[in-house]
Amino acid sequence: MKIAILGAGESGVGAALLAKAKGFEVFVSDKGPISDKYKAILQENRINYEENQHTEASILDADEIIKSPGIPNKTELILKLISLKKPIISEIEFAARFTKAKLIAITGSNGKTTTTLLTYHLLKSAGKKVGLAGNIGESFAKQVINDEFDYFVLELSSFQLDNMYDFHANIAILLNITPDHLDRYNYDFKLYSESKFRVLQNMTPNDTFICFQESEPIANYLIDNTLPPNLFPVSLEKTPQKGAFFDGKRMNFTGDFGDFAISVDGLPLRGKHNAINMMCAILAAKGSDIAIEQIELALKTFNNAPHRLEAVATIEGVDFVNDSKATNVDSVFYALGSFEKPIVLIIGGVDKGNDYSQIEDLVVRKVKGLVCMGVDNSKLIQYFEGKIDLILDTKSLAEALRMATGIASKGDVVLLSPACASFDLFKNYEDRGTKFREAVLALK
Repeated sequence: MKIAILGAGESGVGAALLAKAKGFEVFVSDKGPISDKYKAILQENRINYEENQHTEASILDADEIIKSPGIPNKTELILKLISLKKPIISEIEFAARFTKAKLIAITGSNGKTTTTLLTYHLLKSAGKKVGLAGNIGESFAKQVINDEFDYFVLELSSFQLDNMYDFHANIAILLNITPDHLDRYNYDFKLYSESKFRVLQNMTPNDTFICFQESEPIANYLIDNTLPPNLFPVSLEKTPQKGAFFDGKRMNFTGDFGDFAISVDGLPLRGKHNAINMMCAILAAKGSDIAIEQIELALKTFNNAPHRLEAVATIEGVDFVNDSKATNVDSVFYALGSFEKPIVLIIGGVDKGNDYSQIEDLVVRKVKGLVCMGVDNSKLIQYFEGKIDLILDTKSLAEALRMATGIASKGDVVLLSPACASFDLFKNYEDRGTKFREAVLALK
């Protein structure tokens, strides 16, 4: 069987290694340059590859194509493969065929990485043999070659889910669905939502589905569909029959895993959105036979990934917080709700069709100054003009930070939570967050 792999990043090269280990004929093709690191791996394992081009004849000759999630389905080559009815799958779909491990699949528009890392941390701290993969860490396919884990915790994007068909999650978490990446879905929110619900495919009554029931698309789906897996909703409004409820101070759990409560005081994650993330991760841990005592201990030692409400420094009584990962409005909504102090908000970048009405009330009530940072801030300025007294416009991070520190007083928070993509001024959200952190620390 011939396997063609499109994209030679972490997932593509991992898939190539697994395919070679299973005896397939493998060809890797990347339209751009391949990094020296991955090129060396391909050469060392004698895997045929090409870079800076796609040789159609070699790709069309394959029996199955494993596609990088970064390649849109509307590209000419993918459309041609679809017209020829060539199977196109993701690395996750391919790797899942070759593992005996139980799979915990986590998706949602916001909070995926935090919830994935926390779930992994809870299992690992309890002594489980657990792997971390998907949209984070090492390639799932690469780790499946030796298949030494009893569990895998997988962060899954909609792009990965789009090319998954026979994948079966033993535990699935759907955190929320809000408008994001709509350019990949013909600006049709329904198509994007359907992509997220693919995490449920092939689940059985022996499986567990955990979700945030106040996310409107999820609530509507639960009304319209009868689901095979056991349902464990989490809520910020009321106690479900089985699941979890956050009352502002404690996370309260009911149902199959027993009745118990955990206070959020002293835990490293803050805000209602992180209460949702924690409740989902805790339910997944309980579904993996972890004792509540082990969970409570592990919660206190968790270190989140950077750029997610990351406390950078307190300078002259002003807290500086890096939330660069907040690339959509929903993320900013929860970030603003995490603070009681007055906020100077640094916002802006590449607008992805944002609707700022979701954060309007919070901005009016909590934000003392809005610093718009991006190449074109006209939409932001036009929306908030007349609603907040102080709006500043800049195309520079250094200037944005100068403006923010000029506005902030002792007891305030300077919050970078952009609601936008970063590609106008930065390489990516990590670059934006790292440069913000460095600039803040330089102030000290």
